[in-house]
Amino acid sequence: MTYVSSTNAAATGKVPTMATLANTDTDVNTDAQAKHAPGNLPDSRWQILGEHDWQPSNITEGMYQTMVDIGDGIELCVEGGGNPEHPVIVMIMGLGSQLMFWPDSLLERLIGAGYFVIRFDNRDIGLSSKISNPETLNINRIKMMARMQAGLSNAEQPVAYTLHEMADDTVKLIEAFKLDQREQPPHLFGASMGGIIGQLVAATRPELVSKLILLFTTNNRAFLVPPKPRQLSTLIKRPAGQARQDIIKHSMWFIKTIGSPGFVDDAMVADKSKLHFERGYYPLGSIQQLSAILATGSIRPFSRRIQAPTLVLHGSADGLVPPAHGKDVAKSIPDAKFVLIDGMGHDLADYYQPFLVSQIRQHLDA
Repeated sequence: MTYVSSTNAAATGKVPTMATLANTDTDVNTDAQAKHAPGNLPDSRWQILGEHDWQPSNITEGMYQTMVDIGDGIELCVEGGGNPEHPVIVMIMGLGSQLMFWPDSLLERLIGAGYFVIRFDNRDIGLSSKISNPETLNINRIKMMARMQAGLSNAEQPVAYTLHEMADDTVKLIEAFKLDQREQPPHLFGASMGGIIGQLVAATRPELVSKLILLFTTNNRAFLVPPKPRQLSTLIKRPAGQARQDIIKHSMWFIKTIGSPGFVDDAMVADKSKLHFERGYYPLGSIQQLSAILATGSIRPFSRRIQAPTLVLHGSADGLVPPAHGKDVAKSIPDAKFVLIDGMGHDLADYYQPFLVSQIRQHLDA
């Protein structure tokens, strides 16, 4: 494990917007956005991804959306952006988080750096297929957390699915876009729960992963530092009611509680919280995903099998998944690089994005 500590995460430089990337006539940016303008359909180069009904995203200008049938009755809502002939980054989001929690500004930076980005709603979230398992509601998740912390198995619990099934979803998505047939397979970028899923994919299907980026994630090894009480409450506390204003208020509290101290954008939080509710609020999905994490337990044996060059990024102010988790992930994965980012919490605050992207570029371009 290579250890790097950052005390000055901010970077300077003007970042192109999605509209700029879509409309500019300069060679670099036109190619980076594959010559498609907001409101139009993708050009012929998108055929490299197979036959899919791409339509302009209704939440992010310059991105395109499609539904992908991955089998077993599951469809995933997917968005793509950039030049599909460029190196691909498949972005896997965390617990209960819809695809729009990958910030537009981060997508802009990655597309501007020359990557094609794919983000998607995991099963049970957003516009992707929902799984119904009433037994999940009867599970004692506090007890499951305690058992996992102590290294005890939760495998016998009646969960709807585990993270292994969610990892299979990502594999099937990669195959649906024919990314497995390319000379260079895609890079995986997993955040939080998405980082656990990314590790499972890289360990079990190494031929599908070029390089791995893991952000504020864990391997759920026993006896790691638990979440701080305030952040732990975000996994337990429920909205005051089921009215729209109750759900949005709860979502805003959640994001602020786990976010980077001093760098949480209140306007952005309000917008994301409203969109989260209006686009596809499904509380059972978050409960079932948390149950999947707890039932899966430690994946450290899988982490040790990972062959892909791996970058592990973690914030020093992350109270939900403390930095010790990221350090242990990096120790478990052969030759992984660990970067501790001073002051960052369990979010993608705009302030830290230039540094994050610079680290990602160095990793992927090496």
